[in-house]
Amino acid sequence: MQLSHAAARALMVAAQGLHRHPKRSATKSAVLEMIRHMGALQIDTINVIARSPYLVLWSRLGTYEPRWLEELLAEGAIFEYWSHEACFLPIEDYPLYRHRMLDAVNQGWKYASEWAAQNRAALDQMLAHIHEHGEVRSSDFARTDGQSSGWWDWKTEKRVLETLFTSGDLMIARRHNFQRIYDLRERVLPSWDDAQLPSNDEMRRTLVLKAVRALGVTSARWIADYFRMGKRAIATLPAALADEGALERVQVAGWEDEAYIHPANRALAESAAAGKLRPTLTTLLSPFDPLIWDRARARAMFGFDYTIECYTPAAKRRYGYYNLAILRRGELIGRLDPKAHRKEQRFEVKALYLEPGVAITDELVADIAGALRACAAWHNTPEISLRLADPPELAALLQRAVAE
Repeated sequence: MQLSHAAARALMVAAQGLHRHPKRSATKSAVLEMIRHMGALQIDTINVIARSPYLVLWSRLGTYEPRWLEELLAEGAIFEYWSHEACFLPIEDYPLYRHRMLDAVNQGWKYASEWAAQNRAALDQMLAHIHEHGEVRSSDFARTDGQSSGWWDWKTEKRVLETLFTSGDLMIARRHNFQRIYDLRERVLPSWDDAQLPSNDEMRRTLVLKAVRALGVTSARWIADYFRMGKRAIATLPAALADEGALERVQVAGWEDEAYIHPANRALAESAAAGKLRPTLTTLLSPFDPLIWDRARARAMFGFDYTIECYTPAAKRRYGYYNLAILRRGELIGRLDPKAHRKEQRFEVKALYLEPGVAITDELVADIAGALRACAAWHNTPEISLRLADPPELAALLQRAVAE
């Protein structure tokens, strides 16, 4: 099968569930299915408009109840662990990540293992406390070292909890106001026994297959990043899986490397190859959306050079603290710097920037305005204000369109 670059891009968008508006209203089961579909839902605490996991789901599902995510965690349908980064994951994938818990050093958690060895007494004390008194959160423990609370300047108890979480002794039982609540693994997941652990080979094989399915179409070099697998460990695996028929090889125009699709995506790929897969959705993407979290892949596939600037000094920011990518009909056509003022019921767009060469048309203005109205309505911030745009003439056109 041969795919043009545009067809491969459309396939990648569709595999991520970003090609069209949902046919029906979202349900809690749809939230779970979307997490399974993506394979991982990255967690981030920045709350300028909505925390990233909620926004990623909204981009695909439209209006839904954010509480459903917490309910799925409390019900045990999903769990938290390190995947692409800290992520919500389908509970059925727990065996695949148990390897990382049991092998923290080789999985890149050497710092946690070294610190754990030096602070075994504190870890054992915390485990005994939770065993006797039940679940805890970091805020249950007052800071006693006189230090400030920076992002990584954790108090001892927080570091103890996170180390025990990384090693799998603790799990996140639920969240309250997005704050983690920790409990013993055997209480959160009593059905698990390490006798059920798959082999390392089976774990890698399964994760590679899941990554290729989630990506839609990919070269070998992009697979490892999706679930943060070691590149060397899986270097020959995509080709081996293709040789046995578990993956399929395709040709993508302009790619020197072999390209792979999952058999589950064959119908989508055939539609794309025939020019029939035409994304229609316009939406806003979190900086941690799976479509763009691999910045090199975003550049190669969409010509989109993206940086989240919340970690950039204010004076050096170009597009804004928490700028969101604008996905329009399968292309990344711009970005905006938003803020939801919930008390004022106002959705502020500080600035909106189109990519070079994107033409301003009535259809484009209507599409972007529709995405802004939908996002604002989901936040219960129906008043939309737009400060400036690039090109400048877009600001007045959008302001009129969102008011219609």
